[in-house]
Amino acid sequence: MNEQFSETGVWRWDAEKAPESQKDRLALEEPLEIRVRGRSLVVTMRTPGNDDELAAGFLFTEGLIRTGEDVSGIAHCRQGEVEHHENTINVFLAPSIELQFDGLPHARFASSSCGVCGKASIESIHQHFPPLKSNASIFPADLLKLPDRLRGAQPIFDITGGLHAAGIFTQEGHLICAREDVGRHNAVDKIIGNGFIAGTLPFETHVLLVSGRVSFEIVQKALAARIPIVAAISAPSSLAVEFANESGQTLIGFLRNRTFKVYSHPDRIRTMS
Repeated sequence: MNEQFSETGVWRWDAEKAPESQKDRLALEEPLEIRVRGRSLVVTMRTPGNDDELAAGFLFTEGLIRTGEDVSGIAHCRQGEVEHHENTINVFLAPSIELQFDGLPHARFASSSCGVCGKASIESIHQHFPPLKSNASIFPADLLKLPDRLRGAQPIFDITGGLHAAGIFTQEGHLICAREDVGRHNAVDKIIGNGFIAGTLPFETHVLLVSGRVSFEIVQKALAARIPIVAAISAPSSLAVEFANESGQTLIGFLRNRTFKVYSHPDRIRTMS
């Protein structure tokens, strides 16, 4: 696996001490070009590692692939004109899958902060991923345990302090998979891509937890994976709340310090044992 952090020299300042030179570790941020059948589809800024999951998760949440049978292989480009092979990955689709490249988001660029922007309307997304009807639920006590469990699965954050994380949990609060990345939308794609590759999708009775805030794009990706409960350590955006309400998803924010807020479909929070 690629390195996920690097070292640099810094000057550390302390109001009570003289400045001193130190070594510091930084989370890596590098571009990943995702190609489909050798043609460039998107460039996203990510932390290296689990690139196959990132590519699969991105294509899945964009509605370009649906099942494992749609993909015949995923591999970093090793030949041709590619200069940095580790930063270019090719997804090989089954011959039966037809893609009209003229209608795809060719060579789009995704920053680590906002993801691939310019999404269609909520109604358009629901044509590909209909609203959820799920009986999943979780007890508040189990929900409140999730931040510490996700935090315990962030080894690169421990080193750098500079990565987001996403984790998929059972409704009993057991961690299934956690991924770190400089972009939280990438961490979610890696989680979903892991499920796609492992054949464990859809996550119809699961909970997604993301570090930091939750945006519209995060909730949309969760809907693609059929995740009924989405939680965040920090705040949701207004469009994330609107989307969750209309998509049948329970959206939880400010999950920390033994409290949380429920912004949509609160019936999935069990108050009785």
